[in-house]
Formats: sequence, C-alpha cells, structure tokens
Amino acid sequence: GREQRIKTMLRVIAYDIANPKRLRRVAKVCESFGARVQLSVFECWLDGERFDALVDGLQAEIDPEKDQIVFYTLDPQNAKRRKGIGARQTFTERTGACLVL
Repeated sequence: GREQRIKTMLRVIAYDIANPKRLRRVAKVCESFGARVQLSVFECWLDGERFDALVDGLQAEIDPEKDQIVFYTLDPQNAKRRKGIGARQTFTERTGACLVL
C-alpha cells in the first residue's frame, strides 16, 4: 500500500554488465542514488518513488539480453543485521536525511 511505498528502505543493487561503456553508465546512475560498497554493489536508502526512478534509470542504460541487475530490499531492522568479512567493509547507515559511510 501507500505506507509501504513511502517508507525508506535499504536497496542493495548488484550488477553484471557485459560492456565497459554500459558498466560505467550503470555505475554513474547508481552513484547518484547511493554508495558503492563493492565493485559492482551499491547500497541506496530509498523510498518507493526514488527506487522506481533508480530502476527506470538503470533500465535505460542496459542491454537486457547481455546484462543483469538484481535488487534486494531490506527494511531498516534487517539492514542492521548486515555482516561482512575480509578487507574494506563499508556499510551505509540511515541517519535522518543523510547517508553515513
């Protein structure tokens, strides 16, 4: 419903893009909505309307026959449960209206 679409949630975007030019364009779109946490993974805190805008922007940049993008949505409670191992752990955190890296 409408309440769900207004709620800001963590959107994790992971992609595999076959062409370097399209890869750069996809990354640029993602950078305008959130933060890179790995080479082809972004975290974006978005409400439903902004998420739809992100998806539309990405669809315009890919070749659906050759490229793949997956989206995962986590509510704020589950976003706190993220874990990582290894070098360079970067997670975003929702604090008010800004992203903290």
